[in-house]
Amino acid sequence: MIPLIVAVAAVLVVSVLMTMTGRGGGNFYVPILLLCGVPMLEAATTSQLILLVTSLAAMAFFAKTRCVDWKLALLIDPPTDIMAFVGGYYAHMVPVGVMKVVFAFLLVVAGFFMLRPATDRPVDQSRRLGCWHRRFGNDQYSVNLWLTLPITAAAGLVAGMTGISCGSFKVPLMVLLCGVPMRVAVGTSAAMVAATALMGLLGHAAAGDFTMAWALPLGIAALLGGVIGARLTFRARPATIKTVFAYTTFAAAVAVLVTMWLSTR
Repeated sequence: MIPLIVAVAAVLVVSVLMTMTGRGGGNFYVPILLLCGVPMLEAATTSQLILLVTSLAAMAFFAKTRCVDWKLALLIDPPTDIMAFVGGYYAHMVPVGVMKVVFAFLLVVAGFFMLRPATDRPVDQSRRLGCWHRRFGNDQYSVNLWLTLPITAAAGLVAGMTGISCGSFKVPLMVLLCGVPMRVAVGTSAAMVAATALMGLLGHAAAGDFTMAWALPLGIAALLGGVIGARLTFRARPATIKTVFAYTTFAAAVAVLVTMWLSTR
């Protein structure tokens, strides 16, 4: 019971922080479960379940407050979801050690980018192929599909394979590359993380890795954390959210390397 209690407490804290920054938190959930004695593939599958519950709770709150750009999510998320299923299904066949090192490096890069001061960027009004001009509420931004779609597809493959989410890349992508406001990026990311987690979970379940041993208590903790984190997002300044995102991303990079070390023990 002690490992389960520790896991529930840790999942609750992490889910609050991850929801505030539009991420799932699989970078942390997998090592937490591994440290509690859960086998690697079962830990990755359970992580996807936690991601799904947390993201659904956060998405419901963000959608109610109109911070989810559904059109943006529906445009850039399908490549992620498809590749998350592929990654989850073929997780047995591909060595992920090198991928995790590369992924940790990219997390550090994303964290440093998010520490940069926010600056107003001109909205690209051109009608050139692959540039989508978007108006959402009182905000306007431009989406470069030539860069956005390949990045989200690659992130989905790694997410499904390793049991993590794509929010660590999608939020910086939306904020820095597309000019999406921070709260809208967080809310939209929560919706996309939910879809990606579902596809990754189905991929692992199809391969026979799913177990319900700890699903109920961890799911309840994730649900509560998602609700609390979403509410805290509206009490914090966007600059504060960016800072929390950056430093938790650095911690996520360390967690990825810890996961790799624990999985080889």
